Amino acid sequence: MSTFKAIKEAAYRANMQLPELGLVLFTFGNASAADHERGVFAIKPSGVPYSELKAEDMAVVDFDNTVIEGDKRPSSDTKTHAVLYKHWRHIGGIVHTHSTYATAWAQTQMDIPIFGTTHADHLTADVPCAPVMDDEMIRGDYEYQTGFQILNAFRDKGLSPEEVEMVLVANHAPFTWGKDVDKAVYNSAVLEELARMAYLTLQIRPGAPRLKEALIRKHYERKHGANAYYGQ
Repeated sequence: MSTFKAIKEAAYRANMQLPELGLVLFTFGNASAADHERGVFAIKPSGVPYSELKAEDMAVVDFDNTVIEGDKRPSSDTKTHAVLYKHWRHIGGIVHTHSTYATAWAQTQMDIPIFGTTHADHLTADVPCAPVMDDEMIRGDYEYQTGFQILNAFRDKGLSPEEVEMVLVANHAPFTWGKDVDKAVYNSAVLEELARMAYLTLQIRPGAPRLKEALIRKHYERKHGANAYYGQ
C-alpha cells in the first residue's frame, strides 16, 4: 500500500470535482495536494480523462520535481505546482483550470476589477493577472518559469498569497491555491464566478466604477476579520 495514500486520495477527489463544477473540459486542468512535512505533493497524471481517473493513478512528486511514486507521467504543469509549494509553504493545495471566463480575462492580460461585494467577500484586491512571460523565459523551462511568473507578479504588485489565493497568468489561464486542496477547488469555482460577474458588469455598464473601499473592508472583515460574524 502506498505511504502517500492520503494526499493521493485528496488530489483524486479534488480533480474529480473540477468537471463536476464545470471548470474543466476534457483534460484541461489539474489539482494537487501537498504534504509539506514530507516535501511532496500528489498531482493528476498528464492527459488522462477524468472518466478514467483513479486515486492510485496520482503521481507523487517532490518540490524539486522528482517523481517519487507512480507509473504515469505527472501533469505537464507539475513544475509550476512545485515552484509554488517550494516558495509558499503555507499552501496545501493548488488547482489549475482553463475555465471559460477566468481564461478569457487572462487572455486580455487584465486584472479582474473588484466591482461588488461578492468579490469583496473573498479578497480585497482585484484578481491579479501576471504579466506576459518574456521570450527568454518562454524559451527556457516553460512550466518551471510559469511558477516564477506568478511569484514575481505577487512580489511586484505587493500582494500576499495568503490573502489573495488566485491569479491569472496572462494569455494562459488561472491558478488557485489554499490551505488544502479542497480550499483550492473552492477558490477556483469562486474565481470563475467573479470573472463571469465582472464580464457581465462591463457589458451592462462599460467603465463601471470599482467598489468603494468602505464596502470592500466591511464585506471582507465580516467573513475574515478578527471580529468576523459570518457563519456558525
